Amino acid sequence: MLTSTNNPLIKQLRQLGKSAKERRKQNLFLLEGTHALMEAIATQYPLDTICCTEAWAESHSQIFLRERAIASRVELVGQNVIEAIATTVNPDGVVAAAPLPENKSIEIASLGLALESLQDPGNMGAIIRSAVAVGVDGILVSQDSVDATNPKIIRATAGQWFRCPRQTVDNLPDAVRAWQNTGGVAIATLSDARISYWDFDFTQPSLILLGNEGNGLSKEMVAIADVAVKIPLSPDVESLNVAIAASLLLYEAKRQREYHRH
Repeated sequence: MLTSTNNPLIKQLRQLGKSAKERRKQNLFLLEGTHALMEAIATQYPLDTICCTEAWAESHSQIFLRERAIASRVELVGQNVIEAIATTVNPDGVVAAAPLPENKSIEIASLGLALESLQDPGNMGAIIRSAVAVGVDGILVSQDSVDATNPKIIRATAGQWFRCPRQTVDNLPDAVRAWQNTGGVAIATLSDARISYWDFDFTQPSLILLGNEGNGLSKEMVAIADVAVKIPLSPDVESLNVAIAASLLLYEAKRQREYHRH
């Protein structure tokens, strides 16, 4: 059992929760907690190293047996080691390191999101969670957005991180234009748009464009959009949180499609 936080492996794992640069250097990212680990196993995501306490291994014996069969390395560690590695205040006894995901091209045939310059990991995680719940084909993410393997994002997705196709692109406007050339409609979200999102036809192939928390969409992204929609707000309210806006738009698309199907 490893009990020293100065162990070389533990020092390595501790760095994963601290910076995207370190995650890229090691080509690994951090998973924290039983739920995230179970989702990784359920989706057959590869696992490199798993560290858990003896108490956790005993109370999760079936998961522990599966871990030992699929992970490259499994270590029993002291609770102090788990606390040193984890970024949460009260970790539940298990953490893991997994290989960084490949940045593969994704195909958005029917419904997708394009996220420009998102900075808050909680927002990104909540958007991914809603996107999976609705059943989007995938999410295009600008290069300058928050790193998708940030531990806060993975926690905010409630395990759905593994079920959401994502592609980080160097030039988001070019990626949107390429998608438009396939015959879909790119929809900007603007507070001063003339059309309410309730009145837009989301049954057609749709790519919803969402911008930075403070600045919204860039002028270039607004200019290339085929249409702009707004979310009606009370007079004294300036805007909605971007994750809330994403959920409203996605569920309106889902509602229309379900209604249209019947």
